[in-house]
Amino acid sequence: MKRLLTALFITCLAIMLAVPAMAANTIKIGFNIPLTGDIPEVGEGSKNAAEMYLADINGAGGLDVGGKKYMLEFIYMDNEAKAESAVNAALKLIEQEEVVAIIGPNSSKQAVPAGGTCNDNRVPMISPWSTNPDTTKDRPWVFRAAFLDPFQGPVVADFAAKKFGAKTAAVLFDISNDYSKGLAEIFKSSWEAKGLGPVVAFESHGTKDQDFSAQLTSIIAAKPDFIFVPDNYNQVALIIPQARDLGYKGPFMGSDSWGTPDLIKLCGEQCFGQYFSTHYAAAGAKGATKVFIDRYMEKYGSEPADYAALTWDSIGLLVEGIKNAGKVESSPRKMRQAIRDGLAAIKSFDGITGSSKFDAQGDPIKCAVVVNISDTGKFVFEQSVCP
Repeated sequence: MKRLLTALFITCLAIMLAVPAMAANTIKIGFNIPLTGDIPEVGEGSKNAAEMYLADINGAGGLDVGGKKYMLEFIYMDNEAKAESAVNAALKLIEQEEVVAIIGPNSSKQAVPAGGTCNDNRVPMISPWSTNPDTTKDRPWVFRAAFLDPFQGPVVADFAAKKFGAKTAAVLFDISNDYSKGLAEIFKSSWEAKGLGPVVAFESHGTKDQDFSAQLTSIIAAKPDFIFVPDNYNQVALIIPQARDLGYKGPFMGSDSWGTPDLIKLCGEQCFGQYFSTHYAAAGAKGATKVFIDRYMEKYGSEPADYAALTWDSIGLLVEGIKNAGKVESSPRKMRQAIRDGLAAIKSFDGITGSSKFDAQGDPIKCAVVVNISDTGKFVFEQSVCP
């Protein structure tokens, strides 16, 4: 019996010693993404891109940091596309999983509150898709891969004025969504500041609304030259057909939240011919961007949306930040600090969504792309607009 107990003790001790050894050779990274909720395609696309990147790194024997190889471990947490859930997901990744950095949330509605949580807990966070300034504002631990709405708003205003010859505009937005509300307000102030004409209607709705007839009736009565809709793609797919049913024949202009093939699946021909600003155009892509798109399509059978490409670039930024750290600390707290400092040291980055330089706030200064939805439902490059 004594021999058996001794053997069991030695076995348990060996297992206990082995676990830290394995952990010491692994870098744990969290993903705070919407795998369920209103926009599950965003979470799915982000996870798909992450799994591709993970396979590349680990398939090559790990990430080289300071001359030593480390395997990456990605932990995916569902934020259900809800602000409160995004905060809870961040806390679980930080406290229970002890990740050293977090990618996401994507949407500003979740990224703004989760960014506060990460900053308060001194954990580096990179949002791939959030364009609201509040995500990173006065938060030295929070970074992003996307341009900001104060840049996107004027891009939309200038393009619509020239393309449509517009003298008047209308806006329909989600009052409960930080992204939608913020971009709507920025667009309105930009349009008016440029002296392009009046915003003749500025209507809002709730996130869960399905019927937009009251708002659209008011908008159509105001006779705008175009309607700007900075809403998520699932809402756009309801709004445009309803506007057509009410007799509106004019153009729509959208924003980067339109940029998923699922918009066409839900909206169909009703969305053909419209334009939106975004981060990259898959059609006609070249170089590393085309390689990414081709690989993604071969693996998953669909074209990667902008949030998938931005997730790829976010991981690339994080990898560069880890390499800048120079070594891997055994303490998550020390490693988080080293990664934050490594990210803050990045002055420029060449990603598949374009080249970026970073300002003092840690936000990228990069070009936007305007895309046309072709008569076959493809997102076709129209023009590039750079700061």
